Formats: sequence, C-alpha cells, structure tokens
Amino acid sequence: MARAWQHPFLNIFRYFRVDEWKRSSKEGDVSVVTDKALKSTVYRIQGSVSASNYILLPKTSTQSLGLTGRYLYVLFRPLPTKHFAIHLDLSTEDGQVIRVSFSSLFKEFRSSATWLQFPFVFEARTSRKDLAGVAPPCARWTCLQLDLCDILSVYLSRRYGHLKSVRLCANLLVRNLYTSDLCFDPTVSVAEARRAKLPVTPVPREMAFPVPKGESWHDRYMHVRFPRDNPKVPSQLVQKSDSPIAAVFLGPAPQLPPPPVVFGEPMQNVSPLVQMPSPTAPPQFPSAPSLLPEASLSCEHSEVPRVSGLNTSTQDPTAWAEAADMHTVVSNGHVLAHKSTEMPVTLDAGSCKHFLPDPILRLKGVIGFGGHSTKWALWTKDGTSVVYPCHAVIVVLHIDTGEQRFFLGHTDKVSALALDGSNALLASAQAQPPSVVRLWDFQTGGCLSLFQSPMHTIYSLSFSGSGALLYGVGKDGHGRTVVVAWSTGQVGRGGQVVVLAKVHTDLDIQAFRVAFFDGTRMASCGRGSLRLWRLRGGTLRYCSVDLGEYCTLELTDLAFVQAQGGHRAPLDYTLYVCSRNGHILEIDHQRMAVRCIRRLLPSRTPGSSLPQKSTFSSGLGIAISSLSISPTVCAVGSEDGCLRLWPLDFSSLLLEADQEGPVSSVCFSPDGLRVLSTTSSGHLGFLDIPSQEYTVLARSHMAPVLAVSTERSRGQLATVSLDHTVRIWDLATLRQLYDCTSSDEAPSAVALHPKSPAVFCGFSSGAVRSFSLETAGVLAEHTCHRGTITGLVVTPDGNFLFSSCSQGSLAQYSCAVSQCPVLCVAVNTVCQDAHPGPNTLAVSGDSRLLAFVGPSKYTVTVMDSASLNELLRVDVSTLDLASNHLDWAVAICFGPAALGHLLVSISSDKVVVLDALSGRTIRELPSVRPIACSSLALSEDAHFLLTATSRAIRVWNYWTQADSSCQVYIGHSEPVQAVAFTPDQQHVLSVGDAIFLWDVLATPDRQVSALDHIQLGLPLAPLTPSLIASSGRSMPRVPLAHEVGPGPGQLEGPACGADRLPGQLEGAACGADGLPRQQVPVPSQGPPPRLDMCAMPPEGNDGTFCMSNEEELCKESQSPPVLVERETGGAGSAAWGSVRRSQGLFISPLCHSWSSTRSIQEARAQPLARPDSYKHFTARYKASTLAESTSFPPEGAKQLRLRTVVGYNGNGRANMVWKPDTGFFAYTCGRLVVVEDLHSGAQKHWLGHPEEISTLALSHNSQVLASASCCSSAAARCQIRIWDVPGGLCQQLISHHNTAVQALAFSPDDKLLVSLGDYGDCTLALWSTATYELMSSACLLESMHGVAFNPWDASELTCVGTGSVAFWFLQQRGADVNLQMHREPVPEEVGAVELTALCYGAAPLLYCGSSSGQVCVWDTCAGRCFLTWEADDGEIGVLLCLGSRLVSGSNTKRLRLWSVGAVPELRRKGSGARSSSVFMERELTLDGAVVSASFDSSMDMGIVGTTAGTLWYVSWAEGSSTRLVSGHRSKVNEVVFSPDESHCATGGEDGSVRVWSLASMELVIQFQVLNQSCLCLAWSPPSCGHPEQQQVVAGYSDGTLRVFSIARTSMELKMQPHRAALMALAFSTDGQTILSGDKDGVVAVSRLRTGITFRVLSDHQGAPISTIQSTSKKYGDLGVEGTDLWLAASGDQRISVWASDWLRDCCDLLDWLSFPAPATLEASGLPPPSLAAFCPWDGALLVCVGLGAHEEVVFYSLRQKQVVEKMSLPFFAMSLSLSPGACFIAIGFAECTLRLLDCMSGVAQDFTGHDDSVHLCRFTPSARLLFTAAHNEILVWEVMGHGCRVTAVLGP
Repeated sequence: MARAWQHPFLNIFRYFRVDEWKRSSKEGDVSVVTDKALKSTVYRIQGSVSASNYILLPKTSTQSLGLTGRYLYVLFRPLPTKHFAIHLDLSTEDGQVIRVSFSSLFKEFRSSATWLQFPFVFEARTSRKDLAGVAPPCARWTCLQLDLCDILSVYLSRRYGHLKSVRLCANLLVRNLYTSDLCFDPTVSVAEARRAKLPVTPVPREMAFPVPKGESWHDRYMHVRFPRDNPKVPSQLVQKSDSPIAAVFLGPAPQLPPPPVVFGEPMQNVSPLVQMPSPTAPPQFPSAPSLLPEASLSCEHSEVPRVSGLNTSTQDPTAWAEAADMHTVVSNGHVLAHKSTEMPVTLDAGSCKHFLPDPILRLKGVIGFGGHSTKWALWTKDGTSVVYPCHAVIVVLHIDTGEQRFFLGHTDKVSALALDGSNALLASAQAQPPSVVRLWDFQTGGCLSLFQSPMHTIYSLSFSGSGALLYGVGKDGHGRTVVVAWSTGQVGRGGQVVVLAKVHTDLDIQAFRVAFFDGTRMASCGRGSLRLWRLRGGTLRYCSVDLGEYCTLELTDLAFVQAQGGHRAPLDYTLYVCSRNGHILEIDHQRMAVRCIRRLLPSRTPGSSLPQKSTFSSGLGIAISSLSISPTVCAVGSEDGCLRLWPLDFSSLLLEADQEGPVSSVCFSPDGLRVLSTTSSGHLGFLDIPSQEYTVLARSHMAPVLAVSTERSRGQLATVSLDHTVRIWDLATLRQLYDCTSSDEAPSAVALHPKSPAVFCGFSSGAVRSFSLETAGVLAEHTCHRGTITGLVVTPDGNFLFSSCSQGSLAQYSCAVSQCPVLCVAVNTVCQDAHPGPNTLAVSGDSRLLAFVGPSKYTVTVMDSASLNELLRVDVSTLDLASNHLDWAVAICFGPAALGHLLVSISSDKVVVLDALSGRTIRELPSVRPIACSSLALSEDAHFLLTATSRAIRVWNYWTQADSSCQVYIGHSEPVQAVAFTPDQQHVLSVGDAIFLWDVLATPDRQVSALDHIQLGLPLAPLTPSLIASSGRSMPRVPLAHEVGPGPGQLEGPACGADRLPGQLEGAACGADGLPRQQVPVPSQGPPPRLDMCAMPPEGNDGTFCMSNEEELCKESQSPPVLVERETGGAGSAAWGSVRRSQGLFISPLCHSWSSTRSIQEARAQPLARPDSYKHFTARYKASTLAESTSFPPEGAKQLRLRTVVGYNGNGRANMVWKPDTGFFAYTCGRLVVVEDLHSGAQKHWLGHPEEISTLALSHNSQVLASASCCSSAAARCQIRIWDVPGGLCQQLISHHNTAVQALAFSPDDKLLVSLGDYGDCTLALWSTATYELMSSACLLESMHGVAFNPWDASELTCVGTGSVAFWFLQQRGADVNLQMHREPVPEEVGAVELTALCYGAAPLLYCGSSSGQVCVWDTCAGRCFLTWEADDGEIGVLLCLGSRLVSGSNTKRLRLWSVGAVPELRRKGSGARSSSVFMERELTLDGAVVSASFDSSMDMGIVGTTAGTLWYVSWAEGSSTRLVSGHRSKVNEVVFSPDESHCATGGEDGSVRVWSLASMELVIQFQVLNQSCLCLAWSPPSCGHPEQQQVVAGYSDGTLRVFSIARTSMELKMQPHRAALMALAFSTDGQTILSGDKDGVVAVSRLRTGITFRVLSDHQGAPISTIQSTSKKYGDLGVEGTDLWLAASGDQRISVWASDWLRDCCDLLDWLSFPAPATLEASGLPPPSLAAFCPWDGALLVCVGLGAHEEVVFYSLRQKQVVEKMSLPFFAMSLSLSPGACFIAIGFAECTLRLLDCMSGVAQDFTGHDDSVHLCRFTPSARLLFTAAHNEILVWEVMGHGCRVTAVLGP
C-alpha cells in the first residue's frame, strides 16, 4: 500500500511542484519557455558549464524522492551543438547509493562500485571532430525510457530499491519526468491501441507527444530505451533500411564491457540499439550483448577487512593486549595468555586436541637491551640479578647463572622502570602515547594492575622506599612536564591505584629521585633548575634551590646519601647533583642551599700517558650523564665513555673503566661492591670494585635486525641489522662472540657456512664478502651485483652460495675453496621488487633445488642448484580464482626433501603449499590477520610451521587441515623480520627489534611426525580422502628420496597431452592421475626461457627488463593496456588485460618485461580533470622561468641580505604551521619558507625551492619541517625538502611526484612521511624519515584532496577524495612498507560530493568535510559513517579537532567552532544518530577562503590563513581576529616611501592602497577601491610641509586619480584627468603639482589643491607611458630655465626630458631619445618595458633599460647629448631602481632574478628568492633598504654598503 500512490505512473514535476522551487532547486541559467513543437511550457537549461546549470530534485541531498517505479521516462530535447548530462541517484535494497549518469560528454563507459557513466552517442554523420558528441542541429524531442532495475542488475548485480534524486544539467529542454512500473510504448496512443487491439501498453495522454494529423510519430520524435527489452538475450543489429542516417558508433568501443547509449535517427518499430560486446569478440566487429558476471564490476569487499568490535578471531593482538591483564595471543578460536613468566596459560575457545602441546613455545632468552632508552637498569635487593627492558619485554637476568625470566604484557617499548625497596612491586611504563603503566608482583611475575597514566609519555618512574607511593615524570600532549603521584599501597591486597596529586610545570626535568628516608620528599634536576619536592595534603609542591652563578648549568642526575655520622635526622642527609659540564654540587636539602661545588676534570689529557692531578677550577670538565652514591664512594658515568669512581670528598680518582660508548646510567649494588652501568650503544655490564673486573651482561643491536642465520656444528647465530653491524652470537649462552661494523654501507643479508668457520654477508652496495671466524679477516669480496643484496643462502652440503640483488641478478659461487669464486651470474632473473629478507632465496634440504621469487613478484621459479637450469615456473597471481586482485609471492621456503613441498607466502595472507616437482597446489593455509606472512619456516619433521606476520609469531600444525587453528605469540614491539628453527629443532628464533629464543615444548616421542609416516611407508593420517575431496584437488603420491632421479631433467612433472578439455587454460598441468586440473592455474610446461649467463651483468643493462623471450612476447602486443575483469570460471578465466585494478590500486602487470611504473602510466587512458574543489592546489600560472646563468656572490661579499618577506601565499594549501608549545611559526610566500618569531617579528628565510611551495608539514616533535614545491622546467619532478628546524638547514631533497604535491603528513611517531600528489599526479608516496628513502608508493585512479595519519595507529592513514574515504593500511617488512587500501563510499544522505578535508577526533572518530558544506563523522573501527550535519553553505577546506571542539573553515570565508563532545556517545547509536547534539559555539568571517589553520590544544586560540594572503590570529574566547601577516591578493604594481622612511605604501591589482610601518612591516592603513586596479602611486615630497600633511596619490585603471590623507586616513580628492588607465605618477619637487601618464601615451599636469588639469602633453600618444620621474635642478642649468627636471618614457622606446617651472606655467622640451625596438620576450611574447631614471649621483645623467636591440644598461648624458656608457645584462630588464647612496643599480628580470650592479667597479651580484618575474625594484630614500616585488610577493632587502656615497660621474 505504501507504493500504491505511485501507480500507474507519477508526474514528478507536478507532484514535487517544480514551478514553486520549494521542494526542488535550480542553479544557473534555468528558465521557463514555450516550445512550438509541443505547444506547452518547458524548462530550458543552458550554460557553458553543465555542472553549474541544472535542476535538482529534491532540494537538498539529505532528502530523497523515494520513487519506486521501475521505469523512468525523461521527456527532453538536447540543445543543438551542445553537450548535456543527466544524473540519477539510485538506492539499492541494501541502502547503497549508485550514481548513474548519461551524458554526451562521456567518450566511453566507465564504472565503479558506486557509479556508472554511460556515453550518449548521436549518430549523425559528420566529418568534423569538434562536433563529435554534441547534439546535431536536427535534434528532436526524445522519450528516454530507463529500466532502473535492469541497469543495476546487469552492470552491478544490485537490486533496485528506489529513485533518490535527479539532476538535469545543461544543455537541454525538459518537459517532464515520470516513473511507473509499466512499460509504456510512447509511439502508440491510447486510441490507436484500442482501435488496432495492439498487445502493448500505450502511453498516457499527459505523457504523449502531440502528433499532427497525417504525420508519423517517428518523423517528429525519438524513443530511446535503455537497456533493451531483454538484455540477457543476444540480439542482432537491426536497422531500418530507409533510415536517413546510418547507425554509426563513435569511437572504437568494442573492448569496453558496457555499452554507449546510441541516439540517432528514427527506426521504425525498433528501439535504438545498445551494444554490449562479448569478451571474446574481435575488436573490429560489434558482438551480441552478453550478461556480465555478477562480480565482474563489484568492488564491495575490501581486501583489508575492518573490525567493528572486539573479536578474538580477527582482532590485532597488539590492539587489545593493553586492555587485558595478561600477555595475550590470539588465533582462530584459540587464545593464549601469559599469566606468568614461566608457562603460558591456555584459554581454549575451541577444540584443539590435535594441536598439542598447548602452548608449544616458551620464551627462553632475549638478546637485546633498551629499545626506547638505555638508562634503565636496576639491581634487585639481594644484588644477584639485574632488571632491564628489552623493547617490550622486561628481563630479569641472574648475573651468575645467566638465566633470564620475563615480564610479558607490554605492546610497545618500555620507557621507564622502577623497583620498590622490598622487591615486592615492579612498575613499568610503555612509550606509545597515551602511556600505560603496569604494576607487577616481582616475585611471581603476575601483573597486579594496568592503568593509563594522565601523561602523554612517561620517561621516569620512582617508588618510595616502602612501595606505597609511585611517582612518574613525563610530558603531556602539549610538551609540558607533568609530575604525578600514585598511591600503590593497596595494589597487593586487591585495591586500585589512585592518583594522589598531579602538577604541570614548564621545568626541564632530567632526573627525579625519591628520598630514601622520607617517601614524600623528592628532588629533581634539569636544565638550569634544581627543585626539592614534597607531597603533602594531596598536593605536590616544590621549592627552587638558588644556584647563583651556576643557574645555567645543565644538571643531569642526582642522588641522596646518608652522612657518615650515621644519624637518621634529615639534617644528616646530603643531595649530590651532577652537570654536563663536570660539576658536582653538594646540596643541603633542609636549608635548600648549595654547600659546595666541585668540577671534575679528566685524569688523562690527549697525548698524555700518565695521570695528572685533578683540579676544579679550570679546563674542560667531564660531561657527566649519571651518578650513583654509596656511603663512601661516588660513581659517575660520562659521555666520553668512562666509568669513574671518586671518594665523597673528590680528592682523587679511585678507579676508571672504559666503556664501549657514552655511559647512560650507573647504579651501585645494595652492598656497594658492584657498579652497574649502561651505554647508549646498547651495552649492559657491571664493575666489580674489589677485583676491578668489568663483566658484560648484555649487548644489543641498536636498530631492527634484518636477517638471521644458524649452523649446527658450532652452535652459532649470525645477525645483521640496520645499525650497520654484523654480529655472531653463541646460542647456548646468548653472548656475543664477534662483531663487524661497516660505516659506509649497511649489511642486508647473512649466511653461515654449514661446515667451515666462515660467514657470508651481503651489503647495500651490492658487495658480497666472506669472513673467517678463526682469523677475523676477510676471505673474499665479490662485486658482481649492482643493487642491494636481497638474499643470501648456502646449500646444506656447503658446495654452493647464492646471492640476489635488487636489480634482479642472481649469482652462484663455489664454496669448495675459501675464495668462493663466482661461477655464474644470471641477470633479470630475480624479482626486482623483493626486499632484503631471509626467505628471498630458498634451497631444498638435499641441496639440489634453488627457489626464488622472480622474474616478477607474481611468479616463483625453481632451478637446479648446480646447473641453474630452470625446472619450474609457477604463476601465483591467480591461485585464488575467487579473488578480484592479483596475488604476489612474499616469502618462500622448502619443506623436507622427502616431502618435496615448496611453501609460498602470498600477498592475500595465505601460505600455499606447492609440489616442488610439478608446481601443483597441494593445500592452502589461511591466516588470521590481513597482513601477508613475511617469513616462514617448516620444522625438519614437517610437523610445525612457523610464520611471521607483523609483530606476531604463529605456529601451525602443518598436517592438520580440518581445523586451521594456530597458536599466536606476541612480544616483539616491531614487525618480526625472520623466524627460524635452530639446527637441533629444539628452539625457535624470531628477530626484529631484538633476538628472541623460544623453547619448543613438543618432544620427539609425543607423536609420530608426517615425515616419519612417509619414511616408514605409513599412510598420512590427517590427509584423509574426505579432506582431499573437500579441497577439490587430487593428492599425488609423494616420491621418496631414493625415487628422485639424479638428473635435473627427471624432475619435470607430468604434462597434459593434446586431449586437453575444451575451455581449459592454455598450458595447464595435469594431476598424477592424468586428469586436467579445473580450478587452479599451473606453471607453464614449455621449454624454459633462455637465461643470460655471464660472469658480470652486461653493460648498459639496468635490470629493468627480464628474460629475452618474454621481452619479445611483450613487444608483440602493441595495443594499449585495458582493464579487463575476470569471470568466474569458463573460457574467459585466463583472459586478463595488462593491468588489473583492485580497489583503486594498480597492480604490476602480468607481462614481466614491463615495469610497474610504465604499466600504471599507460593504463590510465586519459588524464584526470582538475577537481571542482578550491581545496585542491593549483599552481599560479606564470610565464617566467628561473634563470640558469647567474652571478651569485660568495658568502661574506653579498651586498644584499634578505630582511623581510611581506605577504603570505594564499594560493597554497596547508602551507602554514604553528606549534604553540615551542612557538615555532612558519609559512610560505612563493618559493620561500618564512620562519617568523611572533614576539619580535624577526624572520628567517629558507631558500632552495625552484617553484611555488604548495604545502608544509611539521613533525610532531617540531624538529623537522617538510615543504613541497611544484614541478619546474628544470626538474622532471616536484621537490620535497626536509628542513632541520633548530638549524634551519635543508637536510634532504627528495622527489617522486610529477606535477604538484597536494598534502604532506608525518606519522604519529615521526618515523614516516606521506606525500599526496595532485590531480595531475595521482600518486601516494610513503617515505622513511630515518633515511628519507621511498618506502612505498601507490597510483590512484582519482584525485585526492587530503591525507592524514591515524594518531592512534601509525600503520593507518586516510585520504579523502571524490565520493569516498580511502583507508590505507601499512604492512611493514623490514625497511619496506606495502600499502593496502579499503574504500568506503559517502552515505547517501551526503549525496554525490567530494570529501575535501579530514581530521581525527577522539578515538576512533574521523571527521570529513565535503564540497557541499557537510561534515561526516566516521567510526574508523567499523568503517562506517554514522553522523552528518550541515556545517556550512560552501565547500569545507579545513577541519581541526582537539578534544570536544571542532573548527571548520570554508570557501564562504567563515570560520566556525563546533562543540562535538557528544559525538562519541552518538557513535553508539550507529546510523540512528542525530546531529542535534552538535552545536556551533562561535563564528568568524574572514577576508577569504580558509586554506590553512593551526590551533592550540584547548582550541582557544589559533592562526588561520586565507586565500586573500592574510594570516589571522583567532581568539575564540574574545571572539576576535587580528591580522598577523597580510599582503596583496594579486599583483603589486608600485611601492613608494614617506620622506622620513617611517612608512611605505603599496598599490595592487586588487584595488587596494596599503600603508605599512617600515620598521615592522605591519599594515597600518588600507584604502580600498572596488572593481578597479591601482596601477601607480606617488608619495608627497618633503617640501609639502609637516608629516601630518603627507598625501599619497594613486592612479587607477578607470583613469581616475585619488588623493589620500595619511593623517586623516581618508580620501581628500578624486579627479579624472585621463580617459584611459593611469600608468605612471610623479610629484613635482614642490609637491603642488602631479604629473600623470596613461595607457594611451597622454601626460597630464594637474594641481592638487584645485583638482584642475592645466596642461596635457600628447607627444607620446599611441604608446603607454611606463615611467614618469621628476627631480630638481638649478635654475638655468643645462641651458634651460626652470627648477624641475622630469622625464617620461613610453612603450615605443622613446624618452622625453623636460624642464619646467609650474608656478610660471613653463614647460620646455630638453631632449628626446628614441631607440630601436628590442626583441620580444620569449616567455610573454611582449617587448620589455622602457624604463629610465635620473642618476642620483649625477643629475645630468640618464640610466635606461629596455631600450635598443640588446640586453644592456645605457647611460645617457644630457650635457653631451650622447650615450657615454653601456653595461651588458644577461636578460632584458623588467624593473629598475637607482640607489640614492652608493652607485648601485637594482635590476629585476623576468627570470625570477634580481641583480645588483656596482657602477663603479662593474661587479654584478645576482640574488634569487622570487617566484615570478621581478617587475618592481625600489630603493628607500636613505638607500638602506631595497624593495622588490614579483606578482604579490614583496621582499625587503638590506643594502650592506648603503653608507658609501660616491660622487664620481660616469663618462669623460
């Protein structure tokens, strides 16, 4: 009944009352006209831009038409020779909104999961290409009948729900719209149907077109039906023979799956045809339509599933382990939790009886120390053990036995430790903000309490002596220091941890200690501060100790000590404090006074062998970093790497021990006989004082470990790390045996020789070296590789060594001799996309087979290890036929040789088990986390499989297929790089942030392994026939070891014969029973391609292309790549295009000889159009280019220094940063980065970019600034510069994007930088901030407007663009990061909009702004939008959210503050949430669209940038906005100065005259004239009188001249002496007369007092006046009367010089100069301006530029009437100014360069900094400053030699 009111049809225009425009809207040129053919009123929509002229139903995007009719009838007529568009928003039954568009603008069909675009093709014959696609002049009224149900069903496999909205865009006439469930025939009227009894449904009368008597309906109208009656049934091409126009399809469209809508001449009884080509049809012939597969165009399912809730089967263990009181591991229904440090406890959620024991692994030992900090190491109470952190694990090491026990539970690096005096409680904090604190029972290892601290990060923890109080020191979110006191006394008895007190301070705290005699008294020290604290009455208070002249010391550590008298009174305790300058301060804490200050000096000086006497007053002190006090001795650790012991009177040095790096901390044992020390290089040890022996307890890599290798005979372990070290360890003791450091190149791969004491190492330079472990020397070095070594493996028999590099080459070495000679090098063999890893190369257990990923990442190749003959090649890209994207191989490993299995980890998070002989897929092992396995290892008994994914280790029962459960273990704080079994199979190794050694608890007698079954001839129990049948694959008999033939030729698997089934894939392999495989693609069985074998790579081969046979195969296909979707089964299963698309990502092509970059570029058929969004950056057009040849002065000899930049580039986007905590403030102006002190106004300028800077990004620690500029003519790619903020220097220069960078963002941990290209580039690049190397990049199919990292998870980032939010997930494997994307469309309530801004709010909220002014709130956990509200009337370009406040800025110039505190609560309501709880607190209107913003943590104050070139200081509390930086919106035409140089004035194209304070360059006054341009200015001379009488005269483009009073800030006079635009102005020397020149060459002389023009000079008429200048002269000088001398220069290269006396109305021509015309400028195509000026140091000398045919400066003498000097220039001058002081001439060029020319010496100095042609140069009257302008940029230069006045005269 709900739909009955729409039957039998519905008149949409009538029902929604379009004529009233209440429920509909119109935009642009929409009018009501009367059509003569229909004899009724219709709506005409026209305009040059279709998107700007339209009718929209309903009025807003939040409403819906709700029309359920199957058919939509559109009665319209295209306007002749114009394009048109019709957009429909259709809602499916499941609520998805699909945009369906029909337009003559479209050239081909395009689609996605949320939109369809059909080209509307007119069939009129025309030879003019410019008319292709437009409506023909004979376009008729048309009835367009759309079957909405079939459109969604056929093209998207969706079920139609209802029609949501309709947008009719220019250019067309529309009569009406109708919906109905009936299929009407518009060619038959009701009367005709009744009379002829036709079996059709006639059109209702109100829908019918009028047909005059005697005429046919087809002669006047058109009927277009789409799709046809039955699109699933093939139809033939039908055409009426007498049709006047042939059916011709425009453009070769047969390769595209869906059809164009064809619109042509009438066809009798036939609907206009629709073409649907078959996938197998030849390109030149149209084929019958065929139904597309259901999943062919569907992109509903993301390859990265989102988790909406806590699910133990899919949730990332690291995401929720913090919320549990245990160290948690997860699996499919199988959860392990470490409640103790000894044995994991099983929480079984399912049946896992077959997977025993449970748990199977137990952590035995950890090699490593530190992670976040190396200063934390503590003694236990009995002095037998040491407690220290190793990344996320806390280790308790017994110093005598070497045994370790662990505290497991932290999911990030431990940042602080504390142990109470009784050793009952251990406190630890982890680094990841917000910091989490754990309290442990130290004896049992159980976690007693887990709580989140009120601090962002914690870097110090301290217990009171009793353990009842815990103090923490850290930083809040704003960088301020926080001290917190907790009560922990009730924790052991089941109580909670309570915050007793918290205080925020600006103090720098380096160390914090609790007094051992009173748990409520503390002391802290830092830079210039020493404070004594006390906890009393629930508050923390502190008092400062007066340090006097030592108040600037950097204090580093402190310690309390009891006086030697032994009394317990507080007066008997002393506080010792050390400094980085070597000072030791003794503090009386009771009196808060300094007792004594000493300075420790080193005992040995350089070059001295004997100790010297220590003094305390002179010399360089020891840089003390830590100290510890026993009752009699003080131990200090220093940055020079020494541990020193002193008596408490510091009279002499007792003992000195050298360490292996700067000492981080020292600590006395409880008995005072041992000193524990740590170093910043990762060493932990102790000094035994009685024996004076130092014992190393732990060593550590200081960067992630990349690879690991073990060997059986000596029980050794080898590792390589990013810290440039190779280390050899003893597996039994976990002690380091050897290490090797390479400072120039980083090791990337390692392999131990299985039999001899040698280790092989590969380096980033491509070198492979062999080291002897006996002699510790280099045995051999090979440099046959040109790229980083990615793999290194030795055969188990020790005969061969193999290495691979990033350039794709594979090398084979002989290990029979110590020199390991190179046997063979195969180029273009190994995948070039591979990254260094332990599973890049694999060798079988019998040493006969070698496997690797290559030649592309989609294939795995197996070779004979001795001959390198290719035996097998497996394409893993299509193993999963149900997937809609290509898979690639990530890691490989062999199973035991008897099994003959090859395990391949693929990108779709699966491990595929292949038969190493035939390549047949045996089985698949799914994983439980959407991250591909980066490393895998199979035990020798084939029982257990190890996989490494992210930070977790998984253990699988290899032969269990009925239940794919696994046990998962976490503990690493960084991704696991490699896993491996030890040679004895009793332990497991996992490496990443540290080296973990796990015990395997499964004993050999627990069960018979699968390998035992094979060797004993027993059946494999898990592989039952039912399992084999369920897998859909045949399981062949596994050949035994003695059955494998000796030759490589016998290893070929069985191949299919000629009786292959029809439709089977070409080259498919057969099973063991001879039947063809129907499901899985298999490797090719043809002859292997020939490899290029040579001892070295051939010259000129860059490694980009692979083997020659495949290269020729790719050359044969010359057609451009197209996107072809795969069907489910059938003959088309193998039909692939060159490129596949997966969720907007281009994956590398199947043709391996094409590089990924080439494929991506060619796959995009047409470049993307610029988005209709102001948020998207577009570089300002300019014709100038940067000069290539310049004369830059040496440092120290520069005559100019850039002092001030006036203006802010409002054309940039997010190009301003402000850090309230540090005060750092920077913005861009052109190609400059301006760093300004907001207090003093002083500026620093960072130069280097060749083009306009588009955006900025500041790291979270405020130490690094990234800036990006556009692509220049000199460079092929955009520059991204990395600046060191403290030093102001450019550290790195990186480039990747081709046109411009839209956005930059740092990850929360500042380890990554992401850059987003603009619409012309459409790439996303990810950079490592450690090396600033490109880690990963992705190509986008649509433009994106913004990018942001998830502040709670550095492995996620988000982009916003057209109609969707793109969630990116980072998968890190070592130094490499892979990107996966999941797209979510905007909800239908928002409509078809572009998302233009984004910001994160409270976890897990994401706010997105749209082009329609709406704000959408997304739940990032569930991946859905649950709330929207109308935040503005225009496009939102800026969003910022902190806490409960959100700031939005738009192109309506409005800045709004929203209260969003209720949004987290609304999230629980889901889609039913309403926006009524979100309200606007404040609103400000600024002077332009908002393009950048930055606010403090409370969102009370901030800085906002607008397109008007203004930076505003905004205070929400006061509701005010104050200009911080302002400039002209458009070109600056003139700069003039007041006589006293207190102010200057500028005039611009925007019609404004701005008066600035010259000292601070702050805007004082602004005069604005609307709709006019200010082209010239003049400031009244000193002769006018007092300063309050000063005036500024401005000339405008309408010929008017306005006089402004500076004192009264008003316009005093307006007159119009010219009809054309004024181009030049000058005052007479007395200031009473004004001279003006216009565009037509007329010069007018006017009186300012009366406003009367009393003289007009037309001598230059016909050419614009470019310069007018007036100066004084002596009466009668130069032979003429008058006291004024003035000149006028015009664009026709003529200069006139006049002498005048305006009081007597006398004006005489003194000289006339005419020069030949110069050549035109290449950039603008215009001649250079004609410029002239009187020489300040010789009034009878003229200086001219732009005159004559050459680039030169001409000096003309008015006395001699001739040119007396010429100076050549590199380019034609665009501006000219002469210094009133020294003989300097400033010249600006169109090549963005400024030249300062010394006329006396002829020395020229060039300066850069402008982004455009330097069209204006002006010296101040005192010659101290020089102003230059390029477009709207104003640079103020300080002239270094302005005081040297020269009176010499040029010429003879």
